[in-house]
Amino acid sequence: MITRGDASPRLAILMFATVLCSAMHASAAGLTSPEPLTKAYELILDARFDDAHRQLQQACTPAPRPACEVLDAVADYWQILLDPENTSRDGRLIGKIDASIASTERWVAREPTRAEAWFYNGGAYGTRVLLRGLREEYLAAARDGKRIHDSLRHAVTLDPKLTDAYFGLGLYHYYAAIAPTAARVLRFLLLLPAGDRAGGLKEMEQTRTQGMLLRGEADYQLHLIYLWYERQAMRSLGLVEGLRNRYPHNPVFYTRLATVQGDYLKNHQGALQTNRTLFDAARAGRAASPLASRAPLAPSSPLRASPPLERPPLLVTRTPWLSTGRRDRSRRPCLFRRG
Repeated sequence: MITRGDASPRLAILMFATVLCSAMHASAAGLTSPEPLTKAYELILDARFDDAHRQLQQACTPAPRPACEVLDAVADYWQILLDPENTSRDGRLIGKIDASIASTERWVAREPTRAEAWFYNGGAYGTRVLLRGLREEYLAAARDGKRIHDSLRHAVTLDPKLTDAYFGLGLYHYYAAIAPTAARVLRFLLLLPAGDRAGGLKEMEQTRTQGMLLRGEADYQLHLIYLWYERQAMRSLGLVEGLRNRYPHNPVFYTRLATVQGDYLKNHQGALQTNRTLFDAARAGRAASPLASRAPLAPSSPLRASPPLERPPLLVTRTPWLSTGRRDRSRRPCLFRRG
């Protein structure tokens, strides 16, 4: 039996513990159960979509369900990228995207001080930006870009150690800084935040070296930036070679590597060998490549050695999610392009 004399200190301890737990929940750092989500994201990058969906079903027990819904939509987006001219899957993906946006909006309304809720909210809008960019709906993508920026800014304000969120911010800051005058006028009209070229690179590199979910995505986008805008082709080559080696089932990384080799470094023999490797892997089922299986070129074809010259975008409104597409000149959602 608890007497009046010993109830007071116990009550004080109980109240302190309750307050402490509430504070820890309100300011919990990082992502909840990131390991199973990271495994799912790695499977997405390797274009193993069935395995990724199964992994997400398992991950949703410890990980927040809205996070799984966001990555489920990302997986479907990547699957579209393997055959981007085919729009028959767009409707299904749009449904998933809208559901993930609604889910994360409820999450941030329910827990406005939860950093990861804002992070996944930005990711949900980000997948919609990617699809809109792929289908050349650039103005709508720009409007979502502000929502993404604001959500990720909330995330890092609440939790400065949430390094994955810096990637989307870095992409925005970098491309907003290098945008042409016309795009900057549009940014002003849409009340979009200003850019920062050096700061954006630093933020993206921070995610590349310290992030949980988005290291592979950071490598991919940084290889494009170093190739197109920083004029560092060798640095780009190292990044995309790493991606091809880590995700050998994904044909996108083979084609990117061949492009860097052939177009930028004039190593046509290396580009030819890369495409031969992709051709053989696709024929043997070691790489997912519907384009190669539908219209294969002979592995010795000179068309495989040197892809056509790219036309890089000048303003990309995207998020910390995956980006590629039907042709190099329209792979990343953009508002203005050179030429």
